[in-house]
Amino acid sequence: MFQTLTQKLSNIFDKIKGSTALSEQQVLTIAREVRIALLEADVSLVVIKDFINNVVEKAKGQEVLRSVTPGQMVIKIISDEMIKVLSSSETEQALHIEFEPPVNIMMIGLQGSGKTTTTAKLAMKLAKKNKKVMVVSLDIYRPAAREQLETLVRNHETILSLPIVSNEDVFQIIARSTKEAKLLGCDVVIYDTAGRLHIDETMLQELSNIKEIITPKEILLVVDSLIGQESVNVANQFNQTLNISGVVLTKIDGDSRGGAALSIKYVTGKPIKFLGTGEKTNDLEEFHPERIASRILGKGDIISLVEKAAEVISKEDAAKSVEKLKKGSFNLEDYYQQLQNINKMGGISSILNLMPGINKLLPKIDQNPFDQNNVKLQQAIILSMTRYEKLNPDIINGKRKKRIAAGSGTSVQEVNKLLKQFQNITSLLKSGMKGNNILKDKFNNLKNFF
Repeated sequence: MFQTLTQKLSNIFDKIKGSTALSEQQVLTIAREVRIALLEADVSLVVIKDFINNVVEKAKGQEVLRSVTPGQMVIKIISDEMIKVLSSSETEQALHIEFEPPVNIMMIGLQGSGKTTTTAKLAMKLAKKNKKVMVVSLDIYRPAAREQLETLVRNHETILSLPIVSNEDVFQIIARSTKEAKLLGCDVVIYDTAGRLHIDETMLQELSNIKEIITPKEILLVVDSLIGQESVNVANQFNQTLNISGVVLTKIDGDSRGGAALSIKYVTGKPIKFLGTGEKTNDLEEFHPERIASRILGKGDIISLVEKAAEVISKEDAAKSVEKLKKGSFNLEDYYQQLQNINKMGGISSILNLMPGINKLLPKIDQNPFDQNNVKLQQAIILSMTRYEKLNPDIINGKRKKRIAAGSGTSVQEVNKLLKQFQNITSLLKSGMKGNNILKDKFNNLKNFF
């Protein structure tokens, strides 16, 4: 997410970071380079114009503090303006569900934006907060749309899906869901409305009628971030008719430019409330403007990284892993668990993208050992070992390697590669327990380990 823009801004900042003096002409040159970077990121022209004007105006009139250089001051101004572009008030940013239940949420958007998947993700997010949630599909037009939503939430006890009845129209479904939600004591009902390939009057009229009947506390527009500036036009059209309460940007993991995120709130005046960061059911992040600005500016997002880790790794398990590393008893069973944790946290790319300053090193780091296919292969190899071998990897000789390879459907070379990788990572983590310059050394050397 935002990789292209982050890299370009980091390159600009590197030129001015240590500058002891910046002339007016140099400030204008910096502004021009930032403008080009924003244009290439597909940011709206209106946003770029206001952003650059504000940066230049503040940079010219800013009194430089003794504790910082002029270059650092300009970087801070750009950072502050970035947060301003992304920010809404706390009241606007919040999801308003603290009313007398059931509270209705209406999901709208174009076909293919990820609206149905986002409906399920939001239901799961609310269920984790101990809310009893019902999801209701109003998409009677797209084949199997209602079945898709039902399947996505099927295995979650605290999420109910309104049973499908054939030949009902949208308003009959709403009437039935209203009775069911009250009868079952639901806290929240999320309505997944029908999408279209493009916005038309029929669609908007139906949505207006639905809004009038269910009186939702939230109307969330789901927008595909990959459509760039067009996302702003889509948001404006929906907002004019329905007065949306917020936006969910999907497919952020595939958008290295980030223009939609930087444009949509500024132009529409409506907050981005969530980001869809992947295909898994837990890949829905609350939108925090300061954190996103920090990621864009190459400062990472340690808070989000800690939150991601906390969702999949308990404090007790983390403490045990640290203790094992200290004692030198980290084994292949532990490594297997860490591979699972990496997957649960969205994969290695998702983790690295939250690390401060990592954007400069990402092109040099081979992430292949941790892509989904390789992780599955490594797990298959480990599962083919006996428990004694997992606990004592040093005993795995040529004969054992042949048996493990045969049992996992891999080759001896792939078994060797796994063992070498495990050895290198263990050494790296052990050395990371010592010294004070861990982060720098870790990522400067990571590329040599795979």
